[in-house]
Amino acid sequence: MASTPPRTSRSALHLSATLLTASVALYIALVAFGNITDFGTNQAFVQHVLAMDTTFKDDDLMWRAVTSKGLQNTAYVAIIVWETLAALVLIYGTWLWVRRDDQAARRFSTYGLLMLMLLFGAGFIAIGGEWFSMWQSDTWNGLDAALRVFVLSGVVLLVVNLPERAAS
Repeated sequence: MASTPPRTSRSALHLSATLLTASVALYIALVAFGNITDFGTNQAFVQHVLAMDTTFKDDDLMWRAVTSKGLQNTAYVAIIVWETLAALVLIYGTWLWVRRDDQAARRFSTYGLLMLMLLFGAGFIAIGGEWFSMWQSDTWNGLDAALRVFVLSGVVLLVVNLPERAAS
């Protein structure tokens, strides 16, 4: 007799993946929406981080500063576009979870979550935090917020990719 996954644990895992993907999709959609409708607030953040104007101003590091407003704004718009695309991918992943197309839902959720992990891990933590020495700034330091999104996305990525267990 073939064994099938117990209905309750499969349903619980499916529900968890659906709701967690939806939560991250909602979060990043609101972040992107906020950055679009209140462009100037985080534009200033990106400009200060890239300009390194609130760091220790170590001569050995300041050559890294990007002071061109055009390049700063290009970076900020690229961040917003990336956030928007990640939100759309995660919204689509959520829709697929709701439709019970688990294989496609897992794939799209994974793509969207990895997009966020790249943005907040490589972009904000590594490049912003280390290359542009954001950690040195008391005013323009987004490392805690970036770490929260990175960890949240990683936890959801693990849940989304948990294998379905067969009945004992």
